[in-house]
Amino acid sequence: MNKVVIVTGASRGIGAAAAKLLAKQGYAVCVNYLHASEQAKIVVEDIIKGGGKAICFQADVSQEADVKRLFEETNKAFGQITHLVNNAGILFKQASLQDIDVDRFQKVMNTNVLSCFLCAKEFIAQIKKNGAIVNVSSAASRTGAPFEYVDYAASKGAIDSLTKGLSLELAERNIRVNGVRPGFIKTDMHADGGEPNRVERLTPQIPLKRGGTVEEVANAVVWLLSEQASYVTGTFIDLAGGK
Repeated sequence: MNKVVIVTGASRGIGAAAAKLLAKQGYAVCVNYLHASEQAKIVVEDIIKGGGKAICFQADVSQEADVKRLFEETNKAFGQITHLVNNAGILFKQASLQDIDVDRFQKVMNTNVLSCFLCAKEFIAQIKKNGAIVNVSSAASRTGAPFEYVDYAASKGAIDSLTKGLSLELAERNIRVNGVRPGFIKTDMHADGGEPNRVERLTPQIPLKRGGTVEEVANAVVWLLSEQASYVTGTFIDLAGGK
């Protein structure tokens, strides 16, 4: 089977790690990015150097026209898309809800939730049966992230609901839909939130007493997409060190 995957927001962090590991597993990979073209090119170069197949493609996945272009170009490059990783997301500086303005809230919802909806919608329009989607949620969907990122947590809660509902809609078509919920992962996103060393500060509260790596999250993403998880749909893997 020819395996073709789109990974959204794949120029860094979890998305980049997932793209690289999927390529090693024989997937042809489209590395989607919005602004970080140089970083995305480096991810593709690394994949190709390792003998894999990859392209990078700029698209704002919160815009329907961009999503359609993303899928069209991936189809042209590699053929039928068979798998999807909805990873694109943003995070703003830590704040309590009363200090979050409407513009920020809408941006978070558009980038994190609308993108997931649009990409899933386009994916299932193209593939009639036999495929898999993994949505990257967050442990924040369970905790609510008070005084830090309630807007981000709310967006990830919406992704959890979308994941569950869509998995039931697509089960008879053997299109599996699952999620991963990372927490306390060492990525640049914490700097986006204004606290680059957040994981180190919270380490004493984590049962495993350490932060996680993007590779550990990528392992879960790859497993959920694989035939090894062929009887798994509508479920979530929590990767938060036991928290």
